Amino acid sequence: MPDISIVIPCHNGHPFLERAVSSALGQDLASKEVIVVDDGSTAPETQGLLDRLPDGVKVVRQGNRGVAAARNRGFLAARGRYVLPLDCDDWIEPDYARRALELIAGREDAFVHSWIAVFGDYDFVLRKDWDPFKQLFRNQLAYCILMPKALWRRLGGYDEAMRLGCEDWELGIRLALAGAQGLCIPEPALHYSVAGTGMLQMVTRRHYGEIWHGIQRKHRHAYRIRHLIPGMMEGPWQRLGLFLVLYCTHQLLPSRVFTRLYLAGVSTRNLLRRLR
Repeated sequence: MPDISIVIPCHNGHPFLERAVSSALGQDLASKEVIVVDDGSTAPETQGLLDRLPDGVKVVRQGNRGVAAARNRGFLAARGRYVLPLDCDDWIEPDYARRALELIAGREDAFVHSWIAVFGDYDFVLRKDWDPFKQLFRNQLAYCILMPKALWRRLGGYDEAMRLGCEDWELGIRLALAGAQGLCIPEPALHYSVAGTGMLQMVTRRHYGEIWHGIQRKHRHAYRIRHLIPGMMEGPWQRLGLFLVLYCTHQLLPSRVFTRLYLAGVSTRNLLRRLR
């Protein structure tokens, strides 16, 4: 029984898959397994690469059902007590798994995340902190978190209906509501690809308002004003103003208009990062 299982979903990901698998196999931890979930790949190059993966890599195949379903399939196949999902176009530092296991120290009520080194269309470091209240408004986590398999099972896994993305955001909300503690490696252990042809840029951001409405419908109790106000009141007044504006704008504007404003804000933040 390995201490950790690293799950890599893949759909026609042959340009990047070898790098992701190599970073998983290269973890400085002896007790590990690597699982690649082929989510209905149709490219011959991907099929050929999957057949040539090292013997130590387990390949699980399914029809194309999306990344949430692929991660769930990998978690089900995982034999490790802890599971770390890794997308096939990203990679992790060699000590991520070991440091995460040392940090979580056998706990079943916590998870581990790290800062993120963004590469591709952009180049910067995201210093992520776990804030259960902020998680209701935007994702405070990378998808690449080490969590106990028992905790994933207790939460019901990823929501496979979320084919537009942000399934990791919604799972993070359930982690928050369940009282799970987020433990942080304060260094960029995950290298996260952002490309114009990727899922994030092509699909998720363009449907951001619609996705957030769906999340709010699923967790209505968490988004009731009487539950939000105490969280808004914690910290500086800027926090109250920021979240009130974000929440009210999303409630009042059509999803398409809100998404355009959101994308404009993201573009401005990325431009400011480039100018620093």
